[in-house]
Amino acid sequence: MARDGPMKPAAERVQAELQAVGLDRKVIELAVSARTSREAADALGVEVAQIAKSLVFTVDGAPVLVVASGANRVDEDKLSRLAGGRVKRAAPETVRMVTGYAIGGVPPLAHQSPLPIYIDQDLGRYEVVYAAAGVPECVFPITAAELARVTGGRVVDLREEPGGPAGGAR
Repeated sequence: MARDGPMKPAAERVQAELQAVGLDRKVIELAVSARTSREAADALGVEVAQIAKSLVFTVDGAPVLVVASGANRVDEDKLSRLAGGRVKRAAPETVRMVTGYAIGGVPPLAHQSPLPIYIDQDLGRYEVVYAAAGVPECVFPITAAELARVTGGRVVDLREEPGGPAGGAR
């Protein structure tokens, strides 16, 4: 499952932030890349819904972060109502600029710039969830309550219902 050796600088930044916010959590370096929720879940031996995927959207051009359950698609209409504007998926360059990380490794914390954060309420169904830790092969365990506390994120219903709008994000 995990491999030994020094962590990459992006993962070290996440580990340092976890310690700075008072969480005794360790970054786990997987033996395989986990760019998708399915890859991360398979590598960890957990349900896809236990993966906390960090997705960047723009609302009227301003970036926001959504931390969603790996099993859910984000309902962009719900996000639009909550955030009060027109929602679009952020371009990869925007994601890197505002978070400091590339898509596939974006953590829910330790960002380049402060972001409004919305947390999928479905993550609270699990004792522990796993979030990306700066690079696709690194994750860290966290509870939904800890996630809300350390990010200042708002826990909301963002799940696209089956048969919902076609514009949802994976």
